[in-house]
Amino acid sequence: MNHTPTVSVVMPVYNTADYVEAAIDSVLAQTFEDFELLVIDDDGSDESITLCRAYTDPRVRIISQKNRGLAGARNTGIHHAEGDIIAFLDSDDLWAPEKLENHVRHLQDNPHVGVSYAASTMIDDEGRPLRIVQRPRLHGIKAHHVFLRNPIGNGSAPVIRRAVFDDIAFRATPGDRLSYFDETFRQSEDIECWIRIALTTAWQFEGIRGAYTHYRINEGGLSANVVRQFETWDRVRNRVWSLDAEFASRWSPAAEAFQLRYLARRCIRLNDGAMALSLMKDALARSPSILWREPVKTLTTLGAAMALRSMMDLAGRTFTAALKKG
Repeated sequence: MNHTPTVSVVMPVYNTADYVEAAIDSVLAQTFEDFELLVIDDDGSDESITLCRAYTDPRVRIISQKNRGLAGARNTGIHHAEGDIIAFLDSDDLWAPEKLENHVRHLQDNPHVGVSYAASTMIDDEGRPLRIVQRPRLHGIKAHHVFLRNPIGNGSAPVIRRAVFDDIAFRATPGDRLSYFDETFRQSEDIECWIRIALTTAWQFEGIRGAYTHYRINEGGLSANVVRQFETWDRVRNRVWSLDAEFASRWSPAAEAFQLRYLARRCIRLNDGAMALSLMKDALARSPSILWREPVKTLTTLGAAMALRSMMDLAGRTFTAALKKG
């Protein structure tokens, strides 16, 4: 490229050969064209990078590294980024063509905003819409909103000023390169970063109307491991305690309840009614406030968990009766 781009798009790639071309195509189709696309080759074993190398658009750069995980790949992308605005796209997700145009305008018009985001729609493995939309809170975002409900929603939604990352940079060990995402996190690395921004900087989070990210739901991936996901979230909570103990003491019960409700909804999609109901009971015991904070979603989740558990119990009794008759 002959000039410094306005936006650097960071796309970590690790074994996503089935999806990566669609992800790259969605970037190259952006109505805002002043960007570079940094494909971070995280040392996968499939044909993902071979597919990436077939692109001849000069805005596409491939940067290879030994495997460092998603946080490490994003850090590498930020290190190599030339733009004053950095956007992230996971290589199994997609963007609507107007995404960058709308976020760049938003940041240019609002110098106090450091993190811009919007709603996301869910798609399945085949890219088909699931009629599920993440509709985040857009305005008046405080640190507790980030901790309780993570309005950004997913790692492919935010578009962030480079200056924000400069303000939160740290070295994991003396002499190591600067880090922005904590590479000790293999899940929840994004929410850990967002809450660190919210608690330690003056930059504001603000959303824009519209849904510009298509987030792929892969129930067979790491996100389906409910126990591991909660353990990782608990590490985020510990990080919050280390940053601001008074804040953590006030907001941790409700934040945990929302996280347990989120995991219950994942269990419902996995048809595990027993686990979903157990998680919802734990959520309400931890903080009944989720009932009046978000009554419809909480009661709907509880009802779905109870119904699924009843169906599973009925199926079990029917099967047992059939065996006895046989």
